[in-house]
Amino acid sequence: MSQDYHSEEEVLGKAYDSHLMKRLLAYIKPYRKYVIFAILMNIVVAALGPLRPYLTKIAIDDYIAASDYNGLIIISLILFASLLFQAVIQFFLTYYTQYLGQKTLYDLRTQLFTHTQKLALKFFDKTPIGRIVTRVTNDVEALGELFSSGIVMVFSDVFIIVWIFVFMFFMDINLSLVTLSVLPVLIYGTFLFRKKVRESYRDVRLHLARLNSYMQEHITGINVVQIFRKEKDELKKFSNINNDYRQANIKSIFYYAIFYPGVELLSSIAVGLIVWYGGGGIIRGSLTIGVLFAFIQYTEMFFRPIRDLSEKYNIMQTAMASSERIFKLLDNKTFVKNPENPVKLERIKGEIEFRNVWFAYNDENYVLKDISFKINPGETVAIVGHTGAGKTSIINILTRFYDINRGTILIDGNDISRIDKKELRKYISIVLQDVFLFSGTIKTNINMDNDGIEYDKIIESSKFVGADRFIKTLPAQYDEIVKERGATLSVGQKQLISFARALAYDPKILVLDEATSSVDTETEILIQKAIENLLVGRTAIVIAHRLSTIQTADKIIVLHKGEIRETGNHQELLTKRGIYYKLYQLQYKDQEIVKAV
Repeated sequence: MSQDYHSEEEVLGKAYDSHLMKRLLAYIKPYRKYVIFAILMNIVVAALGPLRPYLTKIAIDDYIAASDYNGLIIISLILFASLLFQAVIQFFLTYYTQYLGQKTLYDLRTQLFTHTQKLALKFFDKTPIGRIVTRVTNDVEALGELFSSGIVMVFSDVFIIVWIFVFMFFMDINLSLVTLSVLPVLIYGTFLFRKKVRESYRDVRLHLARLNSYMQEHITGINVVQIFRKEKDELKKFSNINNDYRQANIKSIFYYAIFYPGVELLSSIAVGLIVWYGGGGIIRGSLTIGVLFAFIQYTEMFFRPIRDLSEKYNIMQTAMASSERIFKLLDNKTFVKNPENPVKLERIKGEIEFRNVWFAYNDENYVLKDISFKINPGETVAIVGHTGAGKTSIINILTRFYDINRGTILIDGNDISRIDKKELRKYISIVLQDVFLFSGTIKTNINMDNDGIEYDKIIESSKFVGADRFIKTLPAQYDEIVKERGATLSVGQKQLISFARALAYDPKILVLDEATSSVDTETEILIQKAIENLLVGRTAIVIAHRLSTIQTADKIIVLHKGEIRETGNHQELLTKRGIYYKLYQLQYKDQEIVKAV
Protein backbone atom coordinates (compact mmCIF):
# COMPACT_ATOMS: atom_id res chain seq x y z
CA MET A 1 0.00 0.00 0.00
CA SER A 2 1.14 3.55 -0.60
CA GLN A 3 2.06 6.07 2.04
CA ASP A 4 -1.09 7.95 1.00
CA TYR A 5 -3.16 5.03 2.25
CA HIS A 6 -1.42 5.09 5.62
CA SER A 7 -1.71 8.86 5.96
CA GLU A 8 -5.46 8.75 5.34
CA GLU A 9 -5.92 6.03 7.97
CA GLU A 10 -3.87 8.13 10.38
CA VAL A 11 -6.17 11.15 10.15
CA LEU A 12 -8.06 11.38 13.42
CA GLY A 13 -10.11 14.54 13.04
CA LYS A 14 -12.03 16.16 15.85
CA ALA A 15 -13.55 14.17 18.69
CA TYR A 16 -16.77 15.98 17.81
CA ASP A 17 -17.44 17.78 14.54
CA SER A 18 -20.81 19.53 14.33
CA HIS A 19 -20.77 19.56 10.52
CA LEU A 20 -20.13 15.81 10.31
CA MET A 21 -22.68 15.11 13.03
CA LYS A 22 -25.30 17.11 11.14
CA ARG A 23 -24.69 14.98 8.05
CA LEU A 24 -24.84 11.78 10.11
CA LEU A 25 -28.11 12.80 11.73
CA ALA A 26 -29.63 13.16 8.26
CA TYR A 27 -29.50 9.35 7.98
CA ILE A 28 -31.55 9.04 11.18
CA LYS A 29 -34.17 11.54 10.01
CA PRO A 30 -36.34 8.93 8.19
CA TYR A 31 -36.53 7.01 11.47
CA ARG A 32 -37.03 9.97 13.80
CA LYS A 33 -40.14 8.40 15.34
CA TYR A 34 -37.95 5.58 16.63
CA VAL A 35 -35.47 8.13 18.00
CA ILE A 36 -38.20 10.09 19.80
CA PHE A 37 -39.67 6.85 21.18
CA ALA A 38 -36.21 5.72 22.37
CA ILE A 39 -35.49 9.07 24.06
CA LEU A 40 -38.84 8.97 25.88
CA MET A 41 -38.08 5.42 27.05
CA ASN A 42 -34.63 6.62 28.12
CA ILE A 43 -36.19 9.28 30.35
CA VAL A 44 -38.40 6.64 31.98
CA VAL A 45 -35.59 4.09 32.42
CA ALA A 46 -33.24 6.76 33.75
CA ALA A 47 -35.81 7.74 36.41
CA LEU A 48 -36.56 4.16 37.49
CA GLY A 49 -32.96 3.50 38.51
CA PRO A 50 -32.57 6.46 40.94
CA LEU A 51 -36.12 5.85 42.16
CA ARG A 52 -35.10 2.60 43.87
CA PRO A 53 -32.68 4.13 46.44
CA TYR A 54 -35.39 6.65 47.32
CA LEU A 55 -37.88 3.80 47.84
CA THR A 56 -35.26 2.04 49.95
CA LYS A 57 -34.94 5.17 52.08
CA ILE A 58 -38.74 5.16 52.60
CA ALA A 59 -38.68 1.45 53.48
CA ILE A 60 -35.97 1.97 56.13
CA ASP A 61 -37.19 5.22 57.69
CA ASP A 62 -40.95 4.81 57.43
CA TYR A 63 -41.52 1.07 57.76
CA ILE A 64 -38.49 -0.81 59.14
CA ALA A 65 -37.79 1.83 61.81
CA ALA A 66 -41.52 1.86 62.66
CA SER A 67 -41.78 -1.97 62.57
CA ASP A 68 -44.57 -1.65 59.99
CA TYR A 69 -44.49 -5.09 58.33
CA ASN A 70 -47.49 -4.50 56.03
CA GLY A 71 -46.06 -1.22 54.79
CA LEU A 72 -42.70 -2.98 54.18
CA ILE A 73 -44.45 -5.59 52.01
CA ILE A 74 -46.16 -2.87 49.97
CA ILE A 75 -42.91 -0.92 49.40
CA SER A 76 -41.12 -4.16 48.51
CA LEU A 77 -43.79 -4.95 45.92
CA ILE A 78 -43.39 -1.43 44.49
CA LEU A 79 -39.63 -1.98 44.28
CA PHE A 80 -40.15 -5.30 42.50
CA ALA A 81 -42.68 -3.74 40.12
CA SER A 82 -40.24 -0.93 39.27
CA LEU A 83 -37.52 -3.51 38.49
CA LEU A 84 -39.88 -5.52 36.29
CA PHE A 85 -41.15 -2.40 34.51
CA GLN A 86 -37.56 -1.22 33.94
CA ALA A 87 -36.61 -4.62 32.46
CA VAL A 88 -39.52 -4.47 30.00
CA ILE A 89 -38.73 -0.88 28.97
CA GLN A 90 -35.03 -1.77 28.69
CA PHE A 91 -35.89 -4.62 26.30
CA PHE A 92 -37.84 -2.35 23.94
CA LEU A 93 -35.19 0.36 24.25
CA THR A 94 -32.38 -2.03 23.30
CA TYR A 95 -34.40 -3.53 20.46
CA TYR A 96 -35.41 -0.21 18.91
CA THR A 97 -31.98 1.39 19.21
CA GLN A 98 -30.34 -1.62 17.55
CA TYR A 99 -33.08 -1.66 14.92
CA LEU A 100 -32.47 2.03 14.28
CA GLY A 101 -28.71 1.42 13.98
CA GLN A 102 -29.06 -1.46 11.51
CA LYS A 103 -31.59 0.40 9.33
CA THR A 104 -29.30 3.41 9.19
CA LEU A 105 -26.23 1.31 8.36
CA TYR A 106 -28.18 -0.44 5.61
CA ASP A 107 -29.08 2.91 4.03
CA LEU A 108 -25.51 4.18 4.31
CA ARG A 109 -23.97 1.03 2.81
CA THR A 110 -26.47 1.14 -0.05
CA GLN A 111 -25.66 4.78 -0.76
CA LEU A 112 -21.91 4.07 -0.68
CA PHE A 113 -22.21 1.11 -3.05
CA THR A 114 -24.49 3.04 -5.44
CA HIS A 115 -22.15 6.03 -5.41
CA THR A 116 -19.08 3.84 -5.99
CA GLN A 117 -20.72 2.21 -9.03
CA LYS A 118 -21.28 5.63 -10.58
CA LEU A 119 -17.67 6.78 -10.18
CA ALA A 120 -15.53 6.95 -13.31
CA LEU A 121 -12.65 4.55 -13.87
CA LYS A 122 -10.33 7.52 -13.40
CA PHE A 123 -11.16 7.39 -9.69
CA PHE A 124 -10.30 3.69 -9.40
CA ASP A 125 -7.01 4.26 -11.22
CA LYS A 126 -5.82 6.33 -8.26
CA THR A 127 -7.63 4.70 -5.34
CA PRO A 128 -6.63 1.35 -3.78
CA ILE A 129 -9.53 -1.12 -3.84
CA GLY A 130 -8.79 -2.09 -0.23
CA ARG A 131 -9.51 1.46 0.87
CA ILE A 132 -12.93 1.48 -0.80
CA VAL A 133 -13.81 -1.89 0.77
CA THR A 134 -12.75 -0.53 4.16
CA ARG A 135 -15.10 2.43 3.76
CA VAL A 136 -18.11 0.22 3.02
CA THR A 137 -17.31 -2.34 5.73
CA ASN A 138 -15.11 -1.23 8.64
CA ASP A 139 -15.90 2.48 8.60
CA VAL A 140 -19.64 1.95 8.24
CA GLU A 141 -19.53 -0.65 11.02
CA ALA A 142 -17.72 1.87 13.23
CA LEU A 143 -20.80 4.10 12.89
CA GLY A 144 -22.99 1.22 14.07
CA GLU A 145 -22.30 1.84 17.75
CA LEU A 146 -22.90 5.56 17.31
CA PHE A 147 -26.31 5.02 15.69
CA SER A 148 -27.43 2.11 17.89
CA SER A 149 -25.97 2.98 21.30
CA GLY A 150 -24.14 6.29 21.03
CA ILE A 151 -26.54 9.04 19.99
CA VAL A 152 -29.61 7.66 21.76
CA MET A 153 -28.04 5.91 24.76
CA VAL A 154 -25.97 8.96 25.72
CA PHE A 155 -29.30 10.47 26.79
CA SER A 156 -29.71 7.59 29.23
CA ASP A 157 -26.44 8.40 31.02
CA VAL A 158 -27.21 12.12 31.13
CA PHE A 159 -30.77 11.56 32.39
CA ILE A 160 -29.53 9.14 35.07
CA ILE A 161 -27.11 11.75 36.39
CA VAL A 162 -29.83 14.43 36.31
CA TRP A 163 -32.30 12.20 38.17
CA ILE A 164 -29.65 11.30 40.76
CA PHE A 165 -29.04 15.01 41.38
CA VAL A 166 -32.80 15.61 41.69
CA PHE A 167 -33.31 12.87 44.28
CA MET A 168 -30.12 13.69 46.20
CA PHE A 169 -30.82 17.43 46.52
CA PHE A 170 -34.46 16.69 47.32
CA MET A 171 -33.41 14.55 50.31
CA ASP A 172 -30.45 16.54 51.67
CA ILE A 173 -28.61 19.50 50.09
CA ASN A 174 -25.58 19.49 52.41
CA LEU A 175 -24.90 15.79 52.03
CA SER A 176 -25.28 16.21 48.26
CA LEU A 177 -22.58 18.89 48.20
CA VAL A 178 -20.26 16.70 50.29
CA THR A 179 -20.85 13.79 47.88
CA LEU A 180 -20.08 15.97 44.85
CA SER A 181 -16.89 17.40 46.37
CA VAL A 182 -14.85 14.78 44.45
CA LEU A 183 -16.40 15.91 41.15
CA PRO A 184 -13.64 18.45 40.18
CA VAL A 185 -10.98 15.73 40.48
CA LEU A 186 -13.15 13.38 38.44
CA ILE A 187 -13.68 15.98 35.68
CA TYR A 188 -9.94 16.73 35.46
CA GLY A 189 -9.09 13.02 35.36
CA THR A 190 -11.69 12.40 32.66
CA PHE A 191 -10.32 15.16 30.39
CA LEU A 192 -6.76 13.89 30.90
CA PHE A 193 -7.89 10.35 30.10
CA ARG A 194 -9.60 11.51 26.90
CA LYS A 195 -6.47 13.28 25.71
CA LYS A 196 -4.22 10.28 26.30
CA VAL A 197 -6.69 7.81 24.81
CA ARG A 198 -7.10 10.02 21.76
CA GLU A 199 -3.34 9.92 21.12
CA SER A 200 -3.11 6.18 21.64
CA TYR A 201 -6.15 5.61 19.41
CA ARG A 202 -4.40 7.35 16.53
CA ASP A 203 -1.37 5.05 16.96
CA VAL A 204 -3.59 1.96 17.08
CA ARG A 205 -5.37 2.99 13.85
CA LEU A 206 -2.07 3.69 12.09
CA HIS A 207 -0.48 0.38 13.04
CA LEU A 208 -3.67 -1.53 12.23
CA ALA A 209 -3.73 0.04 8.75
CA ARG A 210 -0.13 -1.05 8.21
CA LEU A 211 -0.91 -4.55 9.45
CA ASN A 212 -3.95 -4.87 7.15
CA SER A 213 -2.15 -3.54 4.08
CA TYR A 214 0.84 -5.84 4.67
CA MET A 215 -1.46 -8.86 5.05
CA GLN A 216 -3.46 -7.98 1.93
CA GLU A 217 -0.37 -7.44 -0.20
CA HIS A 218 1.43 -10.61 0.86
CA ILE A 219 -1.56 -12.93 0.70
CA THR A 220 -2.23 -11.65 -2.82
CA GLY A 221 1.39 -12.31 -3.77
CA ILE A 222 1.84 -15.53 -1.76
CA ASN A 223 2.99 -17.48 -4.84
CA VAL A 224 5.87 -15.04 -5.35
CA VAL A 225 6.84 -15.28 -1.67
CA GLN A 226 6.88 -19.07 -1.81
CA ILE A 227 8.76 -19.44 -5.10
CA PHE A 228 11.57 -17.18 -3.84
CA ARG A 229 11.55 -18.83 -0.37
CA LYS A 230 11.00 -15.53 1.43
CA GLU A 231 8.67 -16.90 4.14
CA LYS A 232 11.12 -16.31 7.02
CA ASP A 233 12.02 -12.79 5.88
CA GLU A 234 8.38 -11.82 5.42
CA LEU A 235 7.48 -13.36 8.79
CA LYS A 236 10.16 -11.22 10.42
CA LYS A 237 8.77 -8.05 8.82
CA PHE A 238 5.22 -9.05 9.78
CA SER A 239 6.32 -9.73 13.37
CA ASN A 240 7.78 -6.23 13.64
CA ILE A 241 4.57 -4.62 12.34
CA ASN A 242 2.48 -6.90 14.55
CA ASN A 243 4.63 -6.00 17.57
CA ASP A 244 4.12 -2.27 16.93
CA TYR A 245 0.36 -2.86 16.80
CA ARG A 246 0.50 -4.87 20.03
CA GLN A 247 2.48 -2.14 21.80
CA ALA A 248 0.02 0.53 20.67
CA ASN A 249 -2.88 -1.51 22.06
CA ILE A 250 -1.06 -2.15 25.35
CA LYS A 251 -0.47 1.58 25.69
CA SER A 252 -4.16 2.20 25.14
CA ILE A 253 -5.06 -0.50 27.68
CA PHE A 254 -2.70 1.12 30.19
CA TYR A 255 -4.73 4.34 30.23
CA TYR A 256 -7.95 2.38 30.73
CA ALA A 257 -6.27 0.41 33.51
CA ILE A 258 -5.52 3.71 35.30
CA PHE A 259 -8.80 5.50 34.59
CA TYR A 260 -11.35 2.89 35.71
CA PRO A 261 -9.66 2.04 39.04
CA GLY A 262 -9.25 5.81 39.52
CA VAL A 263 -12.99 6.27 39.12
CA GLU A 264 -13.60 3.42 41.59
CA LEU A 265 -11.20 5.07 44.04
CA LEU A 266 -13.05 8.40 43.80
CA SER A 267 -16.32 6.51 44.25
CA SER A 268 -14.96 4.91 47.42
CA ILE A 269 -13.75 8.30 48.70
CA ALA A 270 -17.21 9.73 48.06
CA VAL A 271 -18.77 6.82 50.01
CA GLY A 272 -16.30 7.46 52.84
CA LEU A 273 -17.25 11.13 52.97
CA ILE A 274 -20.94 10.19 53.04
CA VAL A 275 -20.40 7.75 55.92
CA TRP A 276 -18.32 10.36 57.81
CA TYR A 277 -20.65 13.31 57.30
CA GLY A 278 -23.90 11.34 57.19
CA GLY A 279 -22.93 9.25 60.22
CA GLY A 280 -22.30 12.46 62.17
CA GLY A 281 -25.70 13.69 61.05
CA ILE A 282 -27.38 10.52 62.34
CA ILE A 283 -25.59 10.86 65.70
CA ARG A 284 -26.74 14.48 65.93
CA GLY A 285 -30.25 13.47 64.89
CA SER A 286 -30.29 15.69 61.76
CA LEU A 287 -30.18 12.76 59.33
CA THR A 288 -31.87 9.35 59.07
CA ILE A 289 -30.30 5.99 58.34
CA GLY A 290 -32.50 5.65 55.24
CA VAL A 291 -31.06 8.85 53.74
CA LEU A 292 -27.50 7.68 54.45
CA PHE A 293 -28.19 4.31 52.86
CA ALA A 294 -29.81 5.94 49.80
CA PHE A 295 -26.85 8.30 49.32
CA ILE A 296 -24.41 5.38 49.36
CA GLN A 297 -26.48 3.75 46.59
CA TYR A 298 -26.62 7.00 44.64
CA THR A 299 -22.86 7.36 44.82
CA GLU A 300 -22.31 3.93 43.33
CA MET A 301 -24.97 4.69 40.73
CA PHE A 302 -23.51 8.12 39.87
CA PHE A 303 -20.07 6.91 38.80
CA ARG A 304 -21.40 4.21 36.47
CA PRO A 305 -22.75 6.64 33.82
CA ILE A 306 -19.52 8.65 34.13
CA ARG A 307 -17.62 5.57 32.99
CA ASP A 308 -20.20 4.96 30.29
CA LEU A 309 -19.86 8.52 28.99
CA SER A 310 -16.11 7.95 28.63
CA GLU A 311 -16.91 4.93 26.48
CA LYS A 312 -19.36 7.02 24.47
CA TYR A 313 -16.55 9.51 23.91
CA ASN A 314 -14.46 6.78 22.28
CA ILE A 315 -17.44 5.72 20.17
CA MET A 316 -17.90 9.35 19.10
CA GLN A 317 -14.22 9.72 18.29
CA THR A 318 -14.18 6.56 16.17
CA ALA A 319 -17.40 7.61 14.44
CA MET A 320 -16.08 11.08 13.60
CA ALA A 321 -12.90 9.64 12.05
CA SER A 322 -14.86 7.04 10.08
CA SER A 323 -17.56 9.46 8.95
CA GLU A 324 -14.94 11.91 7.71
CA ARG A 325 -13.49 9.21 5.45
CA ILE A 326 -16.94 8.00 4.35
CA PHE A 327 -18.10 11.50 3.39
CA LYS A 328 -14.83 12.09 1.59
CA LEU A 329 -15.75 9.17 -0.67
CA LEU A 330 -19.39 10.28 -1.03
CA ASP A 331 -18.27 13.82 -1.88
CA ASN A 332 -16.01 12.60 -4.66
CA LYS A 333 -17.48 13.79 -7.96
CA THR A 334 -15.23 11.92 -10.39
CA PHE A 335 -18.05 11.12 -12.78
CA VAL A 336 -18.43 10.70 -16.50
CA LYS A 337 -21.48 12.93 -16.68
CA ASN A 338 -24.61 12.12 -18.62
CA PRO A 339 -26.07 14.83 -20.87
CA GLU A 340 -29.08 16.73 -19.54
CA ASN A 341 -31.08 16.04 -22.71
CA PRO A 342 -29.63 12.81 -24.14
CA VAL A 343 -30.09 11.72 -27.73
CA LYS A 344 -32.35 8.69 -27.99
CA LEU A 345 -30.94 5.83 -30.07
CA GLU A 346 -33.73 3.74 -31.54
CA ARG A 347 -31.54 1.43 -33.57
CA ILE A 348 -27.96 1.89 -34.67
CA LYS A 349 -26.16 0.74 -37.82
CA GLY A 350 -22.73 0.67 -36.17
CA GLU A 351 -20.90 3.50 -37.94
CA ILE A 352 -18.03 4.84 -35.81
CA GLU A 353 -16.07 8.02 -36.49
CA PHE A 354 -13.24 9.71 -34.56
CA ARG A 355 -12.67 13.36 -35.46
CA ASN A 356 -9.45 14.98 -34.25
CA VAL A 357 -9.60 13.24 -30.87
CA TRP A 358 -7.12 14.12 -28.13
CA PHE A 359 -7.09 12.20 -24.86
CA ALA A 360 -4.98 12.16 -21.67
CA TYR A 361 -5.45 10.22 -18.44
CA ASN A 362 -3.59 12.90 -16.50
CA ASP A 363 -3.47 16.61 -17.29
CA GLU A 364 -2.05 17.13 -20.79
CA ASN A 365 0.11 14.01 -20.97
CA TYR A 366 -1.71 12.89 -24.10
CA VAL A 367 -1.84 9.20 -24.96
CA LEU A 368 -3.95 9.86 -28.08
CA LYS A 369 -3.10 12.78 -30.35
CA ASP A 370 -5.35 14.10 -33.10
CA ILE A 371 -6.88 10.70 -33.89
CA SER A 372 -9.23 10.61 -36.91
CA PHE A 373 -10.69 7.56 -38.62
CA LYS A 374 -14.03 6.17 -39.78
CA ILE A 375 -15.44 2.66 -39.53
CA ASN A 376 -18.39 1.85 -41.76
CA PRO A 377 -21.26 -0.35 -40.52
CA GLY A 378 -20.33 -4.04 -40.59
CA GLU A 379 -16.60 -3.39 -41.08
CA THR A 380 -13.90 -5.12 -39.05
CA VAL A 381 -11.07 -2.76 -38.16
CA ALA A 382 -7.92 -3.89 -36.38
CA ILE A 383 -5.77 -1.61 -34.29
CA VAL A 384 -2.12 -2.57 -33.77
CA GLY A 385 0.96 -0.98 -32.29
CA HIS A 386 3.61 -1.36 -29.63
CA THR A 387 2.69 -1.51 -25.94
CA GLY A 388 1.63 1.96 -24.77
CA ALA A 389 0.72 3.14 -28.25
CA GLY A 390 -2.84 3.95 -27.13
CA LYS A 391 -4.79 0.96 -28.46
CA THR A 392 -6.81 0.23 -25.30
CA SER A 393 -7.37 3.95 -24.73
CA ILE A 394 -9.42 4.06 -27.94
CA ILE A 395 -11.78 1.47 -26.43
CA ASN A 396 -11.94 3.33 -23.12
CA ILE A 397 -13.11 6.55 -24.73
CA LEU A 398 -15.42 4.86 -27.24
CA THR A 399 -17.37 3.32 -24.34
CA ARG A 400 -17.12 6.56 -22.33
CA PHE A 401 -15.21 4.99 -19.46
CA TYR A 402 -13.24 8.23 -19.84
CA ASP A 403 -14.16 11.52 -21.52
CA ILE A 404 -11.93 12.93 -24.24
CA ASN A 405 -10.11 16.26 -23.91
CA ARG A 406 -10.70 17.49 -27.43
CA GLY A 407 -12.41 16.34 -30.61
CA THR A 408 -15.55 14.34 -31.31
CA ILE A 409 -16.51 10.68 -31.35
CA LEU A 410 -19.61 9.80 -33.37
CA ILE A 411 -21.80 6.71 -33.61
CA ASP A 412 -24.18 6.84 -36.56
CA GLY A 413 -23.48 10.56 -36.70
CA ASN A 414 -24.40 11.15 -33.04
CA ASP A 415 -21.85 12.66 -30.67
CA ILE A 416 -21.44 10.05 -27.91
CA SER A 417 -21.16 12.83 -25.30
CA ARG A 418 -24.85 13.51 -26.02
CA ILE A 419 -25.86 9.86 -25.57
CA ASP A 420 -26.80 8.37 -22.19
CA LYS A 421 -23.94 6.12 -21.00
CA LYS A 422 -26.18 3.10 -20.41
CA GLU A 423 -27.86 3.57 -23.78
CA LEU A 424 -24.47 3.76 -25.51
CA ARG A 425 -23.06 0.68 -23.79
CA LYS A 426 -26.19 -1.32 -24.59
CA TYR A 427 -24.97 -1.61 -28.19
CA ILE A 428 -21.33 -2.43 -27.37
CA SER A 429 -19.81 -5.66 -26.05
CA ILE A 430 -16.16 -5.98 -25.05
CA VAL A 431 -13.97 -9.03 -24.62
CA LEU A 432 -10.85 -8.16 -22.64
CA GLN A 433 -7.56 -9.98 -22.31
CA ASP A 434 -7.85 -10.14 -18.51
CA VAL A 435 -11.23 -11.83 -18.06
CA PHE A 436 -13.16 -11.14 -14.87
CA LEU A 437 -15.65 -13.74 -13.69
CA PHE A 438 -17.95 -13.27 -10.72
CA SER A 439 -18.80 -15.78 -8.01
CA GLY A 440 -21.90 -17.63 -9.18
CA THR A 441 -22.47 -20.14 -11.99
CA ILE A 442 -21.41 -20.45 -15.62
CA LYS A 443 -24.93 -19.38 -16.58
CA THR A 444 -24.99 -16.21 -14.45
CA ASN A 445 -21.54 -15.23 -15.74
CA ILE A 446 -22.81 -15.40 -19.31
CA ASN A 447 -26.13 -13.60 -18.91
CA MET A 448 -24.95 -11.43 -15.95
CA ASP A 449 -28.24 -12.22 -14.18
CA ASN A 450 -30.17 -10.56 -17.00
CA ASP A 451 -33.62 -12.19 -17.08
CA GLY A 452 -34.05 -10.93 -20.63
CA ILE A 453 -31.39 -13.38 -21.85
CA GLU A 454 -33.05 -16.77 -21.85
CA TYR A 455 -31.35 -20.12 -21.23
CA ASP A 456 -31.55 -21.09 -24.91
CA LYS A 457 -29.68 -17.89 -25.83
CA ILE A 458 -26.94 -18.75 -23.32
CA ILE A 459 -26.50 -22.23 -24.87
CA GLU A 460 -26.56 -20.80 -28.39
CA SER A 461 -23.89 -18.21 -27.58
CA SER A 462 -21.72 -20.83 -25.89
CA LYS A 463 -21.95 -23.15 -28.91
CA PHE A 464 -21.10 -20.25 -31.22
CA VAL A 465 -17.71 -19.76 -29.58
CA GLY A 466 -17.11 -23.39 -28.71
CA ALA A 467 -17.46 -22.88 -24.96
CA ASP A 468 -20.08 -25.63 -24.75
CA ARG A 469 -17.40 -28.23 -25.49
CA PHE A 470 -15.82 -27.83 -22.05
CA ILE A 471 -19.02 -26.73 -20.26
CA LYS A 472 -20.68 -30.06 -21.11
CA THR A 473 -17.82 -31.91 -19.41
CA LEU A 474 -18.49 -30.13 -16.08
CA PRO A 475 -20.60 -32.00 -13.48
CA ALA A 476 -23.31 -29.32 -13.30
CA GLN A 477 -22.67 -27.96 -16.82
CA TYR A 478 -24.16 -24.44 -17.05
CA ASP A 479 -25.04 -24.53 -13.35
CA GLU A 480 -21.45 -25.31 -12.39
CA ILE A 481 -20.30 -23.09 -9.53
CA VAL A 482 -17.68 -20.50 -10.47
CA LYS A 483 -15.32 -19.55 -7.66
CA GLU A 484 -14.02 -16.02 -7.07
CA ARG A 485 -12.42 -14.66 -10.27
CA GLY A 486 -12.98 -18.08 -11.90
CA ALA A 487 -10.17 -19.70 -9.93
CA THR A 488 -11.23 -23.25 -10.91
CA LEU A 489 -11.20 -22.53 -14.66
CA SER A 490 -8.28 -22.26 -17.04
CA VAL A 491 -7.37 -18.99 -18.74
CA GLY A 492 -8.69 -20.30 -22.06
CA GLN A 493 -11.98 -21.46 -20.51
CA LYS A 494 -12.54 -18.07 -18.88
CA GLN A 495 -11.82 -16.39 -22.21
CA LEU A 496 -14.43 -18.56 -23.96
CA ILE A 497 -17.02 -17.69 -21.31
CA SER A 498 -16.30 -14.00 -21.85
CA PHE A 499 -16.92 -14.52 -25.60
CA ALA A 500 -20.21 -16.21 -24.85
CA ARG A 501 -21.11 -13.35 -22.49
CA ALA A 502 -20.44 -10.76 -25.21
CA LEU A 503 -22.46 -12.69 -27.81
CA ALA A 504 -25.41 -13.26 -25.49
CA TYR A 505 -26.05 -9.51 -25.46
CA ASP A 506 -26.15 -9.48 -29.30
CA PRO A 507 -24.06 -6.29 -29.70
CA LYS A 508 -24.09 -4.11 -32.79
CA ILE A 509 -20.49 -3.14 -32.05
CA LEU A 510 -18.04 -5.79 -30.85
CA VAL A 511 -14.67 -4.94 -29.35
CA LEU A 512 -11.97 -7.59 -28.95
CA ASP A 513 -9.09 -6.27 -26.82
CA GLU A 514 -6.23 -8.80 -27.06
CA ALA A 515 -9.04 -11.35 -26.74
CA THR A 516 -7.15 -14.36 -28.12
CA SER A 517 -3.72 -13.70 -26.59
CA SER A 518 -4.35 -15.94 -23.58
CA VAL A 519 -5.68 -19.03 -25.37
CA ASP A 520 -3.84 -21.93 -26.92
CA THR A 521 -3.55 -22.45 -30.67
CA GLU A 522 -6.41 -24.98 -30.88
CA THR A 523 -8.77 -22.70 -28.93
CA GLU A 524 -7.66 -19.70 -30.99
CA ILE A 525 -8.54 -21.51 -34.23
CA LEU A 526 -11.94 -22.38 -32.73
CA ILE A 527 -12.55 -18.75 -31.73
CA GLN A 528 -11.43 -17.43 -35.11
CA LYS A 529 -14.00 -19.63 -36.84
CA ALA A 530 -16.70 -18.40 -34.47
CA ILE A 531 -15.66 -14.79 -34.96
CA GLU A 532 -15.98 -15.07 -38.72
CA ASN A 533 -19.65 -15.99 -38.31
CA LEU A 534 -20.17 -13.57 -35.45
CA LEU A 535 -18.90 -10.48 -37.25
CA VAL A 536 -21.44 -10.71 -40.05
CA GLY A 537 -23.67 -7.63 -39.76
CA ARG A 538 -21.65 -6.22 -36.85
CA THR A 539 -19.04 -3.49 -36.61
CA ALA A 540 -15.91 -4.84 -34.95
CA ILE A 541 -12.78 -3.30 -33.48
CA VAL A 542 -10.02 -5.82 -32.90
CA ILE A 543 -6.92 -5.01 -30.87
CA ALA A 544 -4.33 -7.73 -31.27
CA HIS A 545 -0.68 -8.52 -30.73
CA ARG A 546 -0.88 -11.62 -32.90
CA LEU A 547 -0.98 -10.13 -36.39
CA SER A 548 -1.99 -13.53 -37.80
CA THR A 549 -5.44 -13.05 -36.26
CA ILE A 550 -6.22 -9.79 -38.10
CA GLN A 551 -5.03 -10.45 -41.65
CA THR A 552 -8.62 -10.65 -42.92
CA ALA A 553 -9.64 -7.31 -41.34
CA ASP A 554 -11.16 -4.75 -43.71
CA LYS A 555 -8.83 -2.11 -42.38
CA ILE A 556 -5.81 -2.02 -40.06
CA ILE A 557 -4.87 1.12 -38.13
CA VAL A 558 -1.27 1.31 -36.90
CA LEU A 559 -0.73 3.45 -33.80
CA HIS A 560 2.65 4.72 -32.69
CA LYS A 561 3.09 6.92 -29.61
CA GLY A 562 -0.57 7.93 -29.64
CA GLU A 563 -0.71 8.87 -33.34
CA ILE A 564 -2.06 7.08 -36.41
CA ARG A 565 0.98 6.34 -38.58
CA GLU A 566 -0.43 3.88 -41.12
CA THR A 567 -3.84 2.75 -42.40
CA GLY A 568 -4.74 0.01 -44.88
CA ASN A 569 -5.39 -3.69 -45.21
CA HIS A 570 -2.83 -6.41 -44.51
CA GLN A 571 -1.30 -6.55 -47.97
CA GLU A 572 -1.23 -2.76 -48.42
CA LEU A 573 0.61 -2.26 -45.15
CA LEU A 574 3.15 -4.97 -45.94
CA THR A 575 3.80 -3.28 -49.28
CA LYS A 576 4.51 0.05 -47.52
CA ARG A 577 7.29 -1.65 -45.47
CA GLY A 578 6.62 0.66 -42.54
CA ILE A 579 5.85 0.03 -38.85
CA TYR A 580 3.33 -2.75 -39.58
CA TYR A 581 5.84 -4.52 -41.83
CA LYS A 582 8.46 -4.41 -39.07
CA LEU A 583 5.97 -5.75 -36.52
CA TYR A 584 5.00 -8.55 -38.89
CA GLN A 585 8.60 -9.43 -39.65
CA LEU A 586 9.43 -9.49 -35.93
CA GLN A 587 6.58 -11.90 -35.17
CA TYR A 588 7.39 -14.01 -38.22
CA LYS A 589 10.98 -14.42 -37.06
CA ASP A 590 9.76 -15.35 -33.57
CA GLN A 591 7.52 -18.01 -35.08
CA GLU A 592 10.41 -19.37 -37.15
CA ILE A 593 12.54 -19.64 -34.00
CA VAL A 594 9.77 -21.51 -32.20
CA LYS A 595 9.40 -23.93 -35.14
CA ALA A 596 13.16 -24.51 -35.19
CA VAL A 597 13.14 -25.37 -31.49
